[in-house]
Amino acid sequence: MKTLLELLRRRSCKVSSIRFSERTLAIKSSGIRRLFDLAQRTPGVISLGIGEPDQDTPVHVKEAAKKALDEGYTHYTPNAGFPDLREALAEKLRLDNGIDAAPDEVIVTGGGGTGALMLSALCLINPGDEVLLPDPGFVVYEAVVLMAGGKPVYVPLKEEDGFRMLPSEVEKRITSKTKCIIVNTPSNPTGGVLEEEDLKGIADLAVKHDLYVISDEVYEKLVYDGHRHLSIASLPRMKERTVTVNSFSKTYAMTGWRIGYAAAPKELIDQMVKLQQFTMVHAPAVSQRAALAALKGPQDFVKEMAEEYDKRRRFIVDRLNSIEGLSCLRPKGAFYVFLNIKKLGMRSEEVAMALLERAKVVTVPGVAFGPGGEGYLRISYSRPIDQLEEACSRIEKAIEELKGG
Repeated sequence: MKTLLELLRRRSCKVSSIRFSERTLAIKSSGIRRLFDLAQRTPGVISLGIGEPDQDTPVHVKEAAKKALDEGYTHYTPNAGFPDLREALAEKLRLDNGIDAAPDEVIVTGGGGTGALMLSALCLINPGDEVLLPDPGFVVYEAVVLMAGGKPVYVPLKEEDGFRMLPSEVEKRITSKTKCIIVNTPSNPTGGVLEEEDLKGIADLAVKHDLYVISDEVYEKLVYDGHRHLSIASLPRMKERTVTVNSFSKTYAMTGWRIGYAAAPKELIDQMVKLQQFTMVHAPAVSQRAALAALKGPQDFVKEMAEEYDKRRRFIVDRLNSIEGLSCLRPKGAFYVFLNIKKLGMRSEEVAMALLERAKVVTVPGVAFGPGGEGYLRISYSRPIDQLEEACSRIEKAIEELKGG
């Protein structure tokens, strides 16, 4: 275990004579990717680390991409995305999210939802602006705030509250420098889902203090136990101060296609289009045609995928809770379990590395998602149940060995 820990640290702390920008040095490498890269060199490993559907992109979507290639969609597109795709997204937002968006209030982004998050941050945040982030929260949030010159301010998400971002905790951290709140529901890494009262409370604070909201909703179709996804931009007085970020990656198993989108007031979308023009230029042409087919085609795949994840969710929560020294809540959304390992008396990075070395199972240390993640591991259940069963058996054996010294 020590050798692996030392390897991780050596790889992230190489001495260089290059005078990097302070902005670059302030951003930490992804703890998710470091473990993923190590796991790639470990034979027989079961990866519960990367948050990616194990299903393949639907056949009709892939066929649309092949057809697009044959039809010559290999050239530049409008910076904001093809008009017919923006129209389809505006319709989707109206029907699914209750957001009355026009096509010119939508941008199709390269780089998936991450691209939309980056453009949002660069357009809204000035150096010194404070941005409230969920803690634990998706690793990209801190990075895009720092890239924009802002200051991340962490809002703790507590297990006893279902890892929800409570308005009372948000309000405590609002100052005269606060510019924006990043909201994520369903949550990566915790699987928590914000209740309607949470979103209404955060919306009231945004209006009261004249704040913007960036709402990451990429897991919107993965909610369980009768919960309903609610977009904060659909609430009164919120459309004009919200950027709704989404992606095709999780809903349609299109992570490698790198295509996302955002909805916001037209004047903000215009600025995002301008920045995309000089960075990613536009989302890939073929990916855009595939995305249109995903939106317009049959949606059975989405429903079936959510039902399958629900089965896996129920299985893995019961199995992990049966292991002495471990515990976890039943997540209400996404495809992650945030596993409480505090009884082991070890840091999350140490436990993750021990499981990789002893059990050949990849998990992600909770601290990778912010200081509030210490004492937890993120486990993705986007794997077949037989693999989840094998991984849990290996974890159980490794935990017994750790407790036995």
